[in-house]
Amino acid sequence: MKREDLAGGIRDCLQRLPAPYAQHYGVVPPPPPEAGVMLGDAAACHGQALSALGEIAALARTLPDPYLISRVLSRQEALSSSALEGTHSTLNELLVVDEDDQDASHATRQVRDYARTLEQFLPQASSEGPALFRLPTVLALHQAVMQHDPAYRGTPGTLRRDVVWIGGTGHIAYSTYNPPPPDQVAACLEATLNYMQADGMQQMTQSLITRMAIAHTHFEAVHPFSDGNGRVGRLLLPLMMAADGQVPLYLSPYIEAHRQDYYAALKRAQQRLDWPPLIGFLSDAIIRTVTEVQVTRQATQVLKATWRQRRAFRKGSAALRALDLLTDYPVLTASRLGHLLDITPPAAQTALAQLCQVGILTERTGHARNRIYAAEEVLTILNRPFGEEPALPDPPS
Repeated sequence: MKREDLAGGIRDCLQRLPAPYAQHYGVVPPPPPEAGVMLGDAAACHGQALSALGEIAALARTLPDPYLISRVLSRQEALSSSALEGTHSTLNELLVVDEDDQDASHATRQVRDYARTLEQFLPQASSEGPALFRLPTVLALHQAVMQHDPAYRGTPGTLRRDVVWIGGTGHIAYSTYNPPPPDQVAACLEATLNYMQADGMQQMTQSLITRMAIAHTHFEAVHPFSDGNGRVGRLLLPLMMAADGQVPLYLSPYIEAHRQDYYAALKRAQQRLDWPPLIGFLSDAIIRTVTEVQVTRQATQVLKATWRQRRAFRKGSAALRALDLLTDYPVLTASRLGHLLDITPPAAQTALAQLCQVGILTERTGHARNRIYAAEEVLTILNRPFGEEPALPDPPS
């Protein structure tokens, strides 16, 4: 870490690290600011992002689930956030593991843990508000997302006791940022969480987007765990939105698609307390993510209309009712369908056979038992790269 890369206020916060790194210094980050933050070049984008939050809130009011806690959206968030840390899986693998995890890889189980953690804590955030952001919550998040990581050193859900650094080529001498010494982690994390609880002036002087940028910067600067900090830090973003009464958006697919801009903006904020680049980045992430949700929803509605033209479905039939489930459950078993529709196993098998006959579902295993079915056209829409237009099948002639 080069001192000349650090702003004066950060250089004043340097503390010598313990042996065997006593020749190096870590940053004990100052408490997050509660006063208003100048937005600079990010002002216009920030305003558009606030409008986008209003748009998605209006959309959510028309849906059965006002928080858009979709299985697929949360799993895309999990995939992208984990990929940023080098843990790779695919949406297909993840959805199959939800049905049968017998042959799941460690990576896929880790990504599934992230998605399940998100689904578990979002309702708590919406009901408890900012009071959720306490030390036990952060420790529980870390334990949940790291429990199946075979390479993790130490016990998931406990604060680090070792020296860590960010960037470089594996040696601290070439790092771009050194988080605080281990004995300062608890106090620094407490400052992060106190800020996130929004009991101070920041609730009046800063927008939610600004608070997200500052809290994310401070959490990653503290780096409270030996590993998994990025995943937990990005989990906190939708939780902050839900705690503020907003629709939680999953920003990691945008972050993954623009990772170099993300890292550059985060580094500016950590090294120089320069907030506008990261506020602007998160603002753009919100705008683009809202657009992505709208485009995906429109595409799946068109697809379902196309499906209804492929067969004369009997009104109220299990096959017809199943069509509305396939955007959230594009990979499923007969048992899953029976549970979701509250129908008998023979009725579920009949519905699946009818949907396979017209190409809405495809059976993947070739087995006589424990079959897994996929709505491949839904997966094509969902698996497209972030920002690309969805591909839709031609309507029946």
